[in-house]
Amino acid sequence: MPRNQKMWALDVPGHDRVRHRSWRDHIMRLACWQAEAQNESVDGYVHRLADAARRARGAGADLLVTPELSLTGYRTHGPDVDHAAHLAAEAAGSAASIAAREGVAILYGCPERTAEGTYNTVRLVDARGEVVAVHRKSHLFGDAEAAVFDRGDGAVVQARIAGVTVGLLICYEVEFPELVRAHSLRGTQLLAVPGALARPWSIVTRTLVRARAFESQLYVSYVNWSGVDGTVSYCGLTRVVTPHGRVQTAPEHSEALLVADIDPAEIVAARRRTPYLADRRPELYQDLVTER
Repeated sequence: MPRNQKMWALDVPGHDRVRHRSWRDHIMRLACWQAEAQNESVDGYVHRLADAARRARGAGADLLVTPELSLTGYRTHGPDVDHAAHLAAEAAGSAASIAAREGVAILYGCPERTAEGTYNTVRLVDARGEVVAVHRKSHLFGDAEAAVFDRGDGAVVQARIAGVTVGLLICYEVEFPELVRAHSLRGTQLLAVPGALARPWSIVTRTLVRARAFESQLYVSYVNWSGVDGTVSYCGLTRVVTPHGRVQTAPEHSEALLVADIDPAEIVAARRRTPYLADRRPELYQDLVTER
């Protein structure tokens, strides 16, 4: 691969190849697992996560991002959420072991039960299997989700992976420009967003995700489920958007591993070309965040 060529690929084979990466040590390689929804056990999802991590390693990835509630499947957030949270807690060790074995950081989602409440949570474990960031979904979509989960209080949760500052949001949260801009202002370079976006809301991935990356001048990775789970039909369309607004996307209807390079130099270039952040006048906007 030429020195100045980025890698944009779907489902890169050859997970046993040696990674020769000296030419791009400053660049993170990201893998996004668009998983097909299946009504299966937590053990089944963990097994599939292990396979996705092996493929991510084969693609030279530093980080694997998975969909919302990827350890249990999204539908388990219903009446059995406490049981699902218990199973997810037991499986957390397996996810950490997978990350350590493959040498790939993993962002996975799970229901989480604590003394304070029940949360829709994502955990980021590094390539040693250590938990380096936890984000609990703060903006819940609709009555069904609010009936099951409590709202988290974290706005900007970050960690450093392969020299890149990774920020965490979950699904509906990326639809709030304030949250994405807050991440940008606090140094997030890659905003990783596990999702469970169903039809007919594909406008979120097709339009809003691209707009968020362009207007806040950072990379956004939105990783969705595909397929049909009961009465829910997921949109697929997992994508990585650059700070210039360029898009690489997975298909709508199938499982896929989307691989992309995250280059911090692209963020610098975008902010020089279109200086949104430098041209802000926050003194004019202070009262706009509070309803009158």
